[in-house]
Amino acid sequence: MNLPIIVIPMGDAAGIGPEITAKAVKSPEVQTVCRPVVVGHRQVMEQAIKQTNVNLNIHQIETIEDGKFEDQYLNIIHIENLDFSTLVQGEVQAQCGQAAYEYIEKSVRLTKEGKAAALATTPINKESLKAAGVPYIGHTEMLGAMADIDDPLTMFEVLSLRIFFLTRHVSLKESIEQMTSDRVFDYLKRCDEAMQHLGIQERKLAVAGLNPHSGENGLFGDEEVVEIGPGIERARNYGLDVSGPVPADSVFHQALHGKYDAVLSLYHDQGHIAAKMTDFERTVSITNGLPFLRTSVDHGTAFDIAGTGVASEVSMVECLKVAAQYAPYFKHANV
Repeated sequence: MNLPIIVIPMGDAAGIGPEITAKAVKSPEVQTVCRPVVVGHRQVMEQAIKQTNVNLNIHQIETIEDGKFEDQYLNIIHIENLDFSTLVQGEVQAQCGQAAYEYIEKSVRLTKEGKAAALATTPINKESLKAAGVPYIGHTEMLGAMADIDDPLTMFEVLSLRIFFLTRHVSLKESIEQMTSDRVFDYLKRCDEAMQHLGIQERKLAVAGLNPHSGENGLFGDEEVVEIGPGIERARNYGLDVSGPVPADSVFHQALHGKYDAVLSLYHDQGHIAAKMTDFERTVSITNGLPFLRTSVDHGTAFDIAGTGVASEVSMVECLKVAAQYAPYFKHANV
């Protein structure tokens, strides 16, 4: 079987990324759906293998074609960009932030060149990036710049629930200011296009409300009446199957049980809380609008448990499974 190759940037070397990567690569669930290749630092991954006590042999490769895709091997493209002797797990370090950026940069090149079918990212640390002078707050902004895309579209998937985000890493006040009719309309078009690109046939969208009970026709706030509702109406007139604004205390539950195929969340925490309360470990982030497929775990570097070997690999396993699921709908699905 010609399984898709998924490239995994190792993430922040001081966090749990290397550990969950080692565990996930060894997982039978992963081995049956894809061929993973890690981009990272060999010594860090060797350390992670020991800490997690998984039965893997490091196989260092120069090109993906050199990989040994067997259950006892972890294929790694090694980048010599860390002073391993000074690495301290569980601490913010500039060298880790810079190295994490370089792993992502190399992984993006491989996917853009068609050497891999998708990119599955592990946690990076915002403070480490800042300490290194990396001018991006997170993966989404970084990948957008690398792909020359101004505003990538984030989608969460957990079980049968899909969530898009109208706004991301801005204050709640700024999020509300960005909730214009034009933005709602534009994002609904982009959500529909993203689902088409992922091969999703049914595309019933719902927009979450902002205020309690979606404002009760202006009684508890007029954002739904003045901006959000008109944006939805424009999307309907455009031909999209959109409902809303639907009160946020019910719309995610309804989507989980099949009433909607996806929900447009208006701000960061609104959708994050819904996804993580559904199943924290199995929530996967998908970045749409890029010239390649990218999935990611939806948790951080967990410095408090880094190096102990106890970090759960469930989210990383799901991340790789989702990448393999959607890879056939992208150009370089099988390499």
